Amino acid sequence: MKKIPVGILGATGMVGQKYIELLQNHPWFEVVYVAASPQSAGKKYKDALKSGWVVGGELPEAVANLTVQDVADVQKAAGVCKFVFSAFEMPEKDMIRKFEESYAAAGMPVISNASAHRWTENVPMLIGEINPHHLDIIPAQQKANGWKKGFIVVKPNCSLQSYLTPIHALMEAGYEVQKLIITTLQAVSGAGYPGVASWDIVDNVVPFIGGEEEKTEQEPLKILGEAKGGKFVPHKGLAISAHCNRVPVSDGHLACVNILFGKKKPSREKILDIWKKFRGEPQKLDLPFAPKQPIIYREEPNRPQPKKDRDADKGMAVTVGRLREDNIFDFKFAALSHNTIRGAAGGGILNAELAFKKGLVS
Repeated sequence: MKKIPVGILGATGMVGQKYIELLQNHPWFEVVYVAASPQSAGKKYKDALKSGWVVGGELPEAVANLTVQDVADVQKAAGVCKFVFSAFEMPEKDMIRKFEESYAAAGMPVISNASAHRWTENVPMLIGEINPHHLDIIPAQQKANGWKKGFIVVKPNCSLQSYLTPIHALMEAGYEVQKLIITTLQAVSGAGYPGVASWDIVDNVVPFIGGEEEKTEQEPLKILGEAKGGKFVPHKGLAISAHCNRVPVSDGHLACVNILFGKKKPSREKILDIWKKFRGEPQKLDLPFAPKQPIIYREEPNRPQPKKDRDADKGMAVTVGRLREDNIFDFKFAALSHNTIRGAAGGGILNAELAFKKGLVS
């Protein structure tokens, strides 16, 4: 098939670079357009990278020589792209919202990594294996905004990806989850580039990441919620308490989870069986970025570990371990995902693949 031309907004930042790295051999999508701030506009992409190419591998030659466009020039993008990936890194969420809405109004679907629209009531916050049906709200979103072809879909905070899919698998199997205590150990790459200063993180753990605990406690409720009357209603009956820490690891967010079920409590063997058999719509559709087995359980007592497990199945799988009974709640376990692949650009690409398969991207 002829590849679909796509653009990257915020292309010079770390997440924008990760999109370019991961998309270079994609079977459906081709990066033909890169946009950034006015300061970068007019330069060759390779010359606009202030800190150089900071992600893995080599800068793809086809993108290196693209001319960076001003992200405010929406009509220029509309003449080149079928849709755009939003990798904005701006302090002002109102500005990000304005830009993403202007692209959608111009007829371009926006697949976003930014947090600006995560709580917009008719914007899906998508994890492909959990709530692909939330894409069904897109016609209502378009009608409410007067958009014909454009729309906005966002992905959640990167740390959620490590533990929410295993939780969802248990809920889908019929087990009510009432309470979660989540302690995250988050890699420095989650802070972007240059991110946390080495003086602050080497030989250290920082027990605070601005806004992370609020996101960890609230975003799952929208993802697990339902669409009613053209907007999402958060899931009720689940309480989450979170501790979020920055640790001296390059990539890979680890979460330690304590879980309390309702009246019906599964056995350890049943939980492991549910995780082993779990498959979501991305697996059923055999999407290019879908992991074959979305939840991988490691029996070793000291796994998962970021260095050993973050790249499992293209960096898109969740690796779980240490499932055992808890003497206060019911069970506890550790879960890991690659924050810049599954939790960022790779998750965004999977969302775009789902939208394409559902006929939302032509």
